[in-house]
Formats: sequence, structure tokens, C-alpha cells
Amino acid sequence: MGTQKPARCFTKRRAKAFSGPPYTRHEYIHGIPQPKIQKFVMGNVHGDFDYKLELYVLERGQIRHNALEAARIMTHKYLSTTIGDQNYLLRIRVYPHHVLRENKMMAFAGADRLQEGMRQAFGKPVGLAARVYPGQAVIEVRVKKEHLAEAKEALRRGASKLPLPSRVRIIPLKEGLPPVPQ
Repeated sequence: MGTQKPARCFTKRRAKAFSGPPYTRHEYIHGIPQPKIQKFVMGNVHGDFDYKLELYVLERGQIRHNALEAARIMTHKYLSTTIGDQNYLLRIRVYPHHVLRENKMMAFAGADRLQEGMRQAFGKPVGLAARVYPGQAVIEVRVKKEHLAEAKEALRRGASKLPLPSRVRIIPLKEGLPPVPQ
């Protein structure tokens, strides 16, 4: 596999980038790579948990599938080593539907004399991304009250792998539980 362009090429924080519809019609697009995300739900799916922590984004943008997978791995690894596999539920809340395109060009010394390239060329599929909006949850973790600090640290570590600024929101799942300061 070749090198990838940096995330800044695809994050597109400008409003103009979201004016058109997402490029998602897989039946018309040939050569789409598979999403890198292996699992969307991990941990104890039948557990009885007290709090739900959500990692939500503050800006509109696109998160590539390999960034989502990196955030999932970081969060899952920290939670499984610190509190154990049966004490949490981790869920990825977004799916990378949007197909990213790239107009491949030669990128070495002297390439400008060989290739000019077309302006606004359509490009070939190179990856997938999830479009997210302000306040939308990307990753969700459910834990008991005694594991709240570890879950918050796990989401903080996972947020470092995402290209957009994000925060952690803590929501009590049961009646009578005190709200936790964010």
C-alpha cells in the first residue's frame, strides 16, 4: 500500500465542502476499499452499567476510517488493560459511508515538467470517511461508577487519534445517580 495524504486533505472544515451530497452510492462506484474498522461493539454487551460517556466532536468535518480504527484500538486497549473486558461496553457510533477520491499525480522532483494535471479532476476512490457534525457522538463507553475515571482517560486517548477537536460528555443511565461534573 502506498503512502496516504495527510488528514488535512480530507477533513474539510469549510462549509462549502458539505454543500453537496456525500459520495456513497456503492453500486455505481468501483474499487472502493473496505472500511478498516474491525468491530463496532466491544466489551460486555449484556452488562448493567451506571454511566454513559460519549466522545463528541465540536466542529463539522470528516473522519477517515483509519482514524476511527486507531481511536477504537487506543480506547479498547486502555479499557481492557485497566478495568477488564467485562466491565465496559465500547461502541463506535458513526459509520464511514462517504467515499474519498484522490487525483493521483506524480510527486517527485521535476514532476511539474512532466505533468500539469487537470483542474478539479474527479479522482479514484482511495478510502472512506464518516461525516460528523457539531455535538455528534463518535465513540460511546458504558461503565460502572467506580470505573468512570478510567473510561474518561480512555476516551481522551482515543480523541488524540481523531482529526477534529472533541470533548467527553457523561450521562447517568439510572434514576437517582448524581450528574458528574464534565
